[in-house]
Amino acid sequence: MNNNKGFNLLSVIVIIFVTSIVSAITVGIIITNSYNGTDKITYGKLIQDEELQEFLRVYETVINDYYDDVDKEKMLESAMNGMLNYLGDNYTMYMSKEEKDALSEKLEGSYKGIGVTIQNCEIIELNPKGPAYNSGLKVGDTIIGVDSEEFSTCEEDGSTTTKITNAIKNNDKEKVIIKVKREDDILNFEIKLSEVVIPNVDSYMVENTKIGYISVSIFSDNIGEQFNEALESLKDLGMESLIIDLRNNTGGFLDGAKDIASSILPKGKLIYTLKNKDKEQSFYDETSESLDIPIVILINGLSASSSEILTAALKDSYSATLIGTKSYGKGKVQQTYTLEDGSMAKYTTALWLRPNGDCIDGIGITPDIEVPIRIESDADGVEHSVDDSLTKAIDYLQGQN
Repeated sequence: MNNNKGFNLLSVIVIIFVTSIVSAITVGIIITNSYNGTDKITYGKLIQDEELQEFLRVYETVINDYYDDVDKEKMLESAMNGMLNYLGDNYTMYMSKEEKDALSEKLEGSYKGIGVTIQNCEIIELNPKGPAYNSGLKVGDTIIGVDSEEFSTCEEDGSTTTKITNAIKNNDKEKVIIKVKREDDILNFEIKLSEVVIPNVDSYMVENTKIGYISVSIFSDNIGEQFNEALESLKDLGMESLIIDLRNNTGGFLDGAKDIASSILPKGKLIYTLKNKDKEQSFYDETSESLDIPIVILINGLSASSSEILTAALKDSYSATLIGTKSYGKGKVQQTYTLEDGSMAKYTTALWLRPNGDCIDGIGITPDIEVPIRIESDADGVEHSVDDSLTKAIDYLQGQN
């Protein structure tokens, strides 16, 4: 972004015309490989477009003649929001730099820091793979200082927690001093800053069985590595069948689904097809790695986008068994456009088709064995869900052996 208020107009022009040729925008799948149509809008075409010139004339008139001061940045943000809202899609979105950065961190699967989760200035979790884990910090410690910066009060709106997080992540030193209050004691801890991997995979062997279990919470940039590490560990423990839990996984990077599918499918099997207004392009497993064991995939109504791509690929090209409830039904992929100030727009570039040729957008994927969600109350009257899907998956796989 320029030093003066407002976006670079050429950037605004590009966004307006790129978004005008798409039918919807969604946030569930981000496509990281190149997949574009052949009919490109060029700067030359934009300059010659009379409708765009009319927009710029209105913009110029308002900036010059409006009776009060105009915040050009906020006005253009509103213009972009209006443009995206026009598409009429629930997933159409313009994201501020802060929102984009938070999403990027989550999807990248790692961040610079010490490996703590903070809520209301209090440490609520220590990442086992982070440097803070063995530093002496404890869950329940309240952070009241980072290096020389003090935080005497913790604002309820979360602003203080954000300041603490930024003070740690934006630190250009090798080590950071964390000052905490623990009951009546004030303690200081010097902790090395490092790249902390966000654990998006959980795995274990089901007790007294040869069934492995892997849950995937989001398709981050490094999810393929995390999944393969878990898979190899379960193989070493004698795994003979596998449960992949994709419940409540709303998506992420498309390549993450492709990477996991490629570690399971035989070479040459179809994973998915992308279809835009100009062409179709199919993607196959090109690796030599594969499995030859029974697989069950757990899905529910929040299994969406990349979760559905992986589910469909393993169902159609591997004959995996699906258990749970119908998936969400998001059959679109998007690319991103990052503005000069770091904010971002996401826009749909294609539909994806499962290997059998179907598009699941607005439809979802129906499980082979439907297990409805069951709610029970404990002795205190507190309601909780019962994991019948996992129990059914274990029983099913035990019956296959």
